[in-house]
Amino acid sequence: MTQDPLDRIVLALERMSPAPLKAPDFADTEAFLWHTCPDQLEPITKVSLVDLSLLVGIDRSRDTLLENTLRFAKGMPANNALLWGARGMGKSSLVKAVHADIVRQGLSLKVVELQREDLPSVTRLLALLRGAPYRFLLFCDDLSFSHDDQHYKSLKAVLDGGIAGRPENVIFYATSNRRHLMPRDMIENEKSGAINPNEAVEEKVSLSDRFGLWLGFHACDQDQYLQMIQGYCTAHSVTVAPDILHAEAIEWQATRGSRSGRVAWQFFVDLAGRHGVAV
Repeated sequence: MTQDPLDRIVLALERMSPAPLKAPDFADTEAFLWHTCPDQLEPITKVSLVDLSLLVGIDRSRDTLLENTLRFAKGMPANNALLWGARGMGKSSLVKAVHADIVRQGLSLKVVELQREDLPSVTRLLALLRGAPYRFLLFCDDLSFSHDDQHYKSLKAVLDGGIAGRPENVIFYATSNRRHLMPRDMIENEKSGAINPNEAVEEKVSLSDRFGLWLGFHACDQDQYLQMIQGYCTAHSVTVAPDILHAEAIEWQATRGSRSGRVAWQFFVDLAGRHGVAV
């Protein structure tokens, strides 16, 4: 029997538009990765993180973010947070370490990481999380926008929530090397070429203003750098004479041309490998 043309069209549309994503089993997993094409939440059983106690030189940011997250996990009001500043100074490590500490305290908090490129799908993700009986920390690492990037408009769905508002059980944390999420030279270029310089960049710059909590991260000094390395050595039982350790650590950062928490960890990985210690 010949199939009706309308039936064929309906079947074709159903193949093009898959059924709505079903929520995964949130009960047994604390961390997820958001993927698109197709939409799915991938459970992560082991999160790569640094213990909160090993994050040196960011005490104020650590305490502020921990308190904000703790309030949210307990069902109290809390702010979306933007962690901005120097590269390699522990911004993303702090987010993951704070989440792990909250979970260790016996509170239920799920972390969902999404990529900047997937921001246009965030409305679908929020719809999925809104009805779940859990609280979610939505995390986007290394967030920034170029002059022709329209992804920032999707981010407003997380920060403002539109007419429905942001889901009460979702909070958003982002890290960025840029305080206003866009390059300073781009701000100056748009100002210089606009009839109304302020209006030219107001929409994008105001996006960062929608984060209720701003935490700045700055380059560490040599004492903090060495303190980070000593903390790693103590935590992993790597014993090296202090004068040798300091000399090798300073030489390492000199060859890298920079000094940061990331450089400290890279030196320690090399050191632990030379001493036959697994990390």
